[in-house]
Amino acid sequence: MVTVLLAASLTLTACSFAKPNGSAPSTIKEFTFTAPGGQTRILYDPPGDRGYVREMSGENLTQPGQTISLSQFTGQVVVLNVWGSWCGPCREEMPGLQQVHEQTQSSGVTLLGIDVRDDRQAARDFLLDRGVTYPSLYDNPGRSLVALNGFPRNTVPSTIVLDRDHRVAAVFLTAVRVAELLPVVQRVAAEPRSSGDMPATTQQGRTGT
Repeated sequence: MVTVLLAASLTLTACSFAKPNGSAPSTIKEFTFTAPGGQTRILYDPPGDRGYVREMSGENLTQPGQTISLSQFTGQVVVLNVWGSWCGPCREEMPGLQQVHEQTQSSGVTLLGIDVRDDRQAARDFLLDRGVTYPSLYDNPGRSLVALNGFPRNTVPSTIVLDRDHRVAAVFLTAVRVAELLPVVQRVAAEPRSSGDMPATTQQGRTGT
């Protein structure tokens, strides 16, 4: 069942993935985004019907030469935030995202920014000025978003909440407030993992590029 908040729509496609232990492929649902028809917020439930995302990786914004990968956060809830220092709404929501980070990291939640269409130094100064401590990918062309099949690269800011199995649990296609994001993150963090058997796309680095 899809629970819509100011509604949006997602579709899932069934794909075959080889299991990490080399056993026979199993059919799982891969997340695919479709045009939301002008809507901006969605919660995707129940957990068993959510779609997995592919591996996502990119260069660490504040540590050139280092790579950050989604697979580094296995078993954690990951809150992806697409942002840019040039984006007015991003300036407004960033303190709230830092607050969510501070309040939930002890519960196994990771905030992960994706900085797009930006000047690297300007983006680093942006984070420093606002005291942001969670990591960000530096992804000028937004290539990492290919992992979210069909997700629009020009939707900035946007926030995607992944559960502990790295399935999409919520999407916000606009600036998000603490009062609406925090309860969603806390609820997702309280959910158990479905299993320890993550799809090979997440574990082995399939990027879809």
